Amino acid sequence: MIENTILHGNNIKTLKSIPDGFVNCCVTSPPYYGLRDYGIDGQIGLEKTPEEYIQKLVQVFREVRRVLKDDGTLWVNIGDSYAGSGKGSATHPESVSKYKQGTNCGMIGKSAVKKVSWGECKPKDLMGIPWMLALALRDDGWYLRQDIIWHKPNPMPESVSDRCTKAHEYIFLLSKSARYYFNSEAISEPAAESTIARINQDVAEQRGSYRQPDKINGPMKAAAPRYGGKTDKSIGIYDYSLRRNKRSVWTVNTASFRDAHFAVFPEKLILPCILAGCKKGGVVLDPFMGSGTTAVVAVKNLRKYIACEINPEYIKIAEKRIASEKGLFDNIQEQETI
Repeated sequence: MIENTILHGNNIKTLKSIPDGFVNCCVTSPPYYGLRDYGIDGQIGLEKTPEEYIQKLVQVFREVRRVLKDDGTLWVNIGDSYAGSGKGSATHPESVSKYKQGTNCGMIGKSAVKKVSWGECKPKDLMGIPWMLALALRDDGWYLRQDIIWHKPNPMPESVSDRCTKAHEYIFLLSKSARYYFNSEAISEPAAESTIARINQDVAEQRGSYRQPDKINGPMKAAAPRYGGKTDKSIGIYDYSLRRNKRSVWTVNTASFRDAHFAVFPEKLILPCILAGCKKGGVVLDPFMGSGTTAVVAVKNLRKYIACEINPEYIKIAEKRIASEKGLFDNIQEQETI
């Protein structure tokens, strides 16, 4: 069985071992352009130009689209990079390993052990890598459905005086088809109390039982929250446990990890992607597994996983993290078959 497996090697090649239409969704974060040298031949992220980097990712995600079911989705977290002047502390190769993927610390140029370029960008330009990727994937056949903002309350400090410290990244939601699986209720949020109060007021007004003295506008047209029930169906009063659609700005702290892999997904960041994009018992794919967080979250939430990773050291780390959670999944699967 290929489920719950880590495939070692170049992901364009290892993905070819997965049958067409086999996985439910893909949740991943590719190496950011020019920010870290992982020390492995064939790694993605140190191409000579941003355009080459984007084209390499398009090839990877073309294989991902093949292995997705027709109603499958792709959730990809990608950070931006600055074109650099080659000045500053990040020009020293021995400093590169201190940088995390989840930041844009370090400039393009000599900041990586292997020198990269910045194409047509001027020094100090923000390169726009996330949108370069999103539009390239759309051109390649994906449906670009949404840009989600990952707001970081605890961003890495940046010693800059001519712009703001960056405290966000993008997660793009893409789909294989125009209609796709998306469990919005699984990631819904509590409705705001002000929304509930306004709806209750409007219902009472319609029944002639209440009118706010200083309310001068006409009856409000707010619809009831999408999820939940009424405390009293006869009068239409809604409770405060009702839900609303999840918003497109996700506030999640960055995560640290004590082992060798610096760039880790926060589990809370990818949990909504998995809950919305994959039903229980389905298969979640991560073609850039790293330390294995996607697989860990999938198993914790009774989904299967398939992962690709080029670095054998990271595979050891991921297998260690997954092992205890996998036992929980196997036990529940066994109980369901009894």
